[in-house]
Amino acid sequence: MELQAQEGRLIAAAGPGRVLVATAVPVERDAVAAGLGVPPGSDEAVPGAAGRSFDVIAAGVGPARAAASTASALTAAALKGAPYGLVVSAGIGGGFLPGAPVGSLVVADEIVAADLGAETEDGFLPVTELGFGTVRHEPPAELVRRAAGITGARTGAVLTVSTVTGTAARAAALRKRHPTALAEAMEGFGVAEAAAAQGVPVLEIRAVSNPVGPRDRAAWRIGDALAALTEGFGKLAPVLESWNRHDS
Repeated sequence: MELQAQEGRLIAAAGPGRVLVATAVPVERDAVAAGLGVPPGSDEAVPGAAGRSFDVIAAGVGPARAAASTASALTAAALKGAPYGLVVSAGIGGGFLPGAPVGSLVVADEIVAADLGAETEDGFLPVTELGFGTVRHEPPAELVRRAAGITGARTGAVLTVSTVTGTAARAAALRKRHPTALAEAMEGFGVAEAAAAQGVPVLEIRAVSNPVGPRDRAAWRIGDALAALTEGFGKLAPVLESWNRHDS
């Protein structure tokens, strides 16, 4: 894969190549790696061997840490002459009922920063309405279609939040602002920002461990969600490995 320079960035030229999968924590990293049949990476965001199709890292919790770790991995790989052609944000998350029940998979057709903005007397204003920034990234539509088709996942917006939703009122407010939302997590937008800065396409996949809304730990099914993540990536591997941006 060839590197191109643009506005001070290292950009991977289009084409099939290595895939970086960024999870939040080691247990998610290991579940994804098991599905792909590769050794897990690390929580230090160090890319693996140049000859391998997939690297899976634990990039950290929250959009800022995820963005920093993903950017570090992308840059290190590019400087070694083995850049990534695709970045996937993956892990477990909350699902908006009834569209995304516990145990289901969600593939994002939009990656949205749901709480980046300002609270006003008239309600929430996204940062874009304040005149700067961005609040969404759109993964390649054909890749979303293929990923959902082979895994049986639902497609919709995945919201990135810095504070996990814990009340029915906030869940309702998020759904009102984002009617296509199916899931909520904490890292996708950060991973997408890092990928966009280096011109690399991004995808987000979430396995639902709990409903978005009031926190009821007894209702969480983390083990089931991790198993769904492993199964999903087992099916997804050939799609990720063969896809290139000319397909979209």
